[in-house]
Amino acid sequence: MANFTRVSYFTLTAYFDTGRLKYLYFIIIMSLYVLIIFSNVLLIVVICVNKSLHEPMYMFLCSLFVNDLYGSTGLFPFLLVQILSDIHTVSVPFCFLQVFCLYTYGSVEFLNLAVMSYDRYLSICYPLQYNTRMTFTQVAKLLAITWLYPFAEVAVKISLSAPLHLCGNTINKVYCDNYPIVKLACFDTTVNNIYGIVYTVIIIIGPLSLILYTYIKILKVCFSGSKQTRQKAVSTCTPHLASLLNFSFGTFFEIIQSRFNMSSVPNMLRIFLSLYCVTCQPLFNPVLYGLKLSKIRSLCQSIMVNKM
Repeated sequence: MANFTRVSYFTLTAYFDTGRLKYLYFIIIMSLYVLIIFSNVLLIVVICVNKSLHEPMYMFLCSLFVNDLYGSTGLFPFLLVQILSDIHTVSVPFCFLQVFCLYTYGSVEFLNLAVMSYDRYLSICYPLQYNTRMTFTQVAKLLAITWLYPFAEVAVKISLSAPLHLCGNTINKVYCDNYPIVKLACFDTTVNNIYGIVYTVIIIIGPLSLILYTYIKILKVCFSGSKQTRQKAVSTCTPHLASLLNFSFGTFFEIIQSRFNMSSVPNMLRIFLSLYCVTCQPLFNPVLYGLKLSKIRSLCQSIMVNKM
């Protein structure tokens, strides 16, 4: 039987001594966090205040921006403290809290993007029935599923990981992650691994399959429809596809890095790839949707002009 002790803290070993450069990194990370807060809060306020934007598409967008704020807040304050600290340790309860925040953020993001693709599918493929199919009640149900289901799924994942007896306490990352913790377990983790596969299928493969289906249908309508239909599809689907590809890219590399030996990859590149989907997506979405969607762009411009 393997020897184990009750772990009270984890050591994050991906950090390295940067000397006085840590203050430069701190300023860069702080600037990114402030920019994320400003841009996402601005668009949330614009959508909430203007009644002309109280439509399903913009309500789903508002949910996306709220989730980006939630996910970045689960990472950035912790990252800022760790950058200035000389000892990179974190207590077990806080570590699992961060795991919960980051996993629910990723799950909600995928489900939110799937719901948005379904909304665009109804709008483009069934324009005459859109208002009867995408009612306020339907929007509320979809948003409830988007947020509540991931929280329940991740809670189960944490409840399976937290009681594990661990034979070590080092995590080779700059933040807490569930899979590296499971790999530290002294005993069999078959249940955790099976649930991890089920979780991935439901939260990642499921939404991606729905998105693929809806876009196949949208493309069929575009090829057989009018020029106006194609223009509507391009204007509303382009930012959604760009956001999806950006987040999928970051998630893919994070999964690869967690499950395979990446020791041959430079440490700075590994850190960048592990942070990509939590930092770039909250920055990318407000800029993308703020520039591409004319209603949001014009309202943001009017707000900025009035304040100057």
